[in-house]
Amino acid sequence: MRAVSSMATRHVLGELLAAAADRGLPAVRLESVGGVSAAQRVIEGEPFDLVLLAEDALGALAGEGHVHASSLTPLMVSSVVAAVPAGPGSVPGSGADSGLVAFADAAALRAALRAAPRIGYSTGPSGTALVRMLEDWGLGDELRHRLVQARPGVPVAQLLARGEADLGFQQRSELIGQPGVRTLGVLPADCAIDTVFAGAVAVTTTACAEALDVLAFLRSDEAIRIIGAHGFDAPRCS
Repeated sequence: MRAVSSMATRHVLGELLAAAADRGLPAVRLESVGGVSAAQRVIEGEPFDLVLLAEDALGALAGEGHVHASSLTPLMVSSVVAAVPAGPGSVPGSGADSGLVAFADAAALRAALRAAPRIGYSTGPSGTALVRMLEDWGLGDELRHRLVQARPGVPVAQLLARGEADLGFQQRSELIGQPGVRTLGVLPADCAIDTVFAGAVAVTTTACAEALDVLAFLRSDEAIRIIGAHGFDAPRCS
């Protein structure tokens, strides 16, 4: 079986799919690329069995008939964290996985953004949400020329580590343990950005039942433990 995912979930999905295979489920060959590229390949009809992307992107694909809407399954939630280039003696990736909050409140975050010479953000859903928030706050014009968007498939951590950004924002899973980066913590509750990642069965599959079995495993108690170890949270039950 074949699956495609965004880069943000590549490590956790690799471990999850290996665990599924260990339990006797079909082996799945995962390809992780930028989320925009993954969705485009699905739209163009490339044959996949499973598509694993941000929930809103999967919803759009379902609406266009590229994945089975009834199979859309929330799998994990990733919170956006703030990070800066690491200073001497700092621990790579420290902070984001220890429950720290980066700023006291939204006002403190706005002040930090206005003070940052270069602000790194991603092409994925976290970057889209950040830019939307800046526009809602009336900071779009003021900060536009200071925004540095990472190329598709490139983590914001690389911008920070290379000195191309002074303050960066991306999902926690993408920043934990990255060299050259010091994470400050999650965004405060009054401006938190969370991304729900989900899975769905592609309409191009010839193994729909098997793909559904794999999706079911990805919601199991064993899967939830793996998800937590990678800095994600389990989706809330509806």
